[in-house]
Amino acid sequence: MRFIHQLKGWPCLRWDAAEIEDELSAASFELGKFSGRLNAIGFNLQQEAVCEALSSEILQSAAIEGERLNRDDVRSSVARRMEIALAAAKGSVSHESEARADMMLDATRKWDKPMTLKRLCAWHAALFPTGYSGLVRIAVGKLRNDKEGPMRVVSRHGMMERVHFVAPDADRLSGEIRMFLDSVNDAGSAAPWLVRAAIAHLWFLTLHPFDDGNGRLARALTEYLLAKGERSAMRFYSLSSQIQKEKDSYYGELERAQRGTLDVTRWVKWFLGCHLRAVKSAETQLAAILAKADFWREHASDVFNENQRGMLNRLFDGFDGNLTSSKWAKICKVSQDTASREINALVEKGILRQEGQGRSTHYVLLHAHAADKKHHD
Repeated sequence: MRFIHQLKGWPCLRWDAAEIEDELSAASFELGKFSGRLNAIGFNLQQEAVCEALSSEILQSAAIEGERLNRDDVRSSVARRMEIALAAAKGSVSHESEARADMMLDATRKWDKPMTLKRLCAWHAALFPTGYSGLVRIAVGKLRNDKEGPMRVVSRHGMMERVHFVAPDADRLSGEIRMFLDSVNDAGSAAPWLVRAAIAHLWFLTLHPFDDGNGRLARALTEYLLAKGERSAMRFYSLSSQIQKEKDSYYGELERAQRGTLDVTRWVKWFLGCHLRAVKSAETQLAAILAKADFWREHASDVFNENQRGMLNRLFDGFDGNLTSSKWAKICKVSQDTASREINALVEKGILRQEGQGRSTHYVLLHAHAADKKHHD
C-alpha cells in the first residue's frame, strides 16, 4: 500500500472548489451568526466563553489520545493567563495544565506571528516536560530520528496488529517540514482559511514529525490557523470537542486520505462539516454562560456561603455525574451534616431540586433548565 507522501507530486494536495462550496458557505455563515450573538453579550461574558472554549480544546484534544487531564486545573490555568477571575476556576496549579495553557494561548493569541520549527518544538516540549511519553523516553522538542524504526500508526487487537499509516522517513523531515511551514506562512495563498486549516491538519499528521504528540500538535496548529483566518484570538468554540464526539469518523477519514490520492476533497468536506458542527455545539456552552449570568443577576441580593457559590458555579459550568451530598462534602471538605444543611438551604430557596430516593438521591439546578429553554426560544 502506498501513502500520499510517496506519490508523484506530493505535497501538492488539491481539492474540488465546487464540490466543497456548500460546506464552506454553511460553515462561514454559522460562524458569522454565532459571532454576532457573542458581540451582544458584553466583554466579561465573552472572556468567560473564550476561557471555556480554550479549556475544552485542551481537555478534549488530550482525550482524543486517551489522555485525561484535570478539568479544574486546566480551566484555572487558562483563566490565570487570560487574567480573568472565574468563581469556579479554583483548581490547583499543575505544571501539566500550565504548560498546556501556555501552548494553546501561544497558538491563538500569536496568530499574527509566523509559525516556525522552533515554535513547534517548544509546543512539543510543553506536552512532554519529563522527556517521557508514558514509560518510554522520547526526543523532546526535536524532530524524530527513527532510531527505533519507521514511524508507524498501528492498532492492536489481541495478538493482531494493523498498520494504519507509515510516515515519511526521518531523513526527509528537514525538507518536508520546511515546505509545510512555507505553506502555513504563505500570506499570498488564495485558498479560504478553513480549507487551509483542513489541508495543514492532514499534511502535518502525514509528516508525523515528532516521536509522539503529533495529533495534539496538529490540533493546536489548526487552532492557530483558525485564529489567523478569523484574525482574532477570541476562540468561542472547540474543534477538538467535536472531533472527540466523532473520533471514529475522524480517524477513518484521516486514514482514507493518507491512503488515497493527492485529491483530498473528501477530507476537506469532512473537516468543514466537523467545523460547522463544532460552532453549532458552542451554542450550548453559550446558553450555559448566559444562564449563569442571569442567575447571579437575579440573586445578587441573596446570601450564599463560599461552598454554595462554588458548587452552584460548578453546576452551571458542567458537573461530572449527579450532585449528591457525599460529593458536596468531598469537594468542599466538609462533614456530611454540613453538606446536607448547605444543600437543603438551596432546595428551600427553590434553586436546587431533590430527585430520586435513598441511595439514588441527587440534586439538580432548576435555573439552568429554565434559562436554557429561554435562550433557545
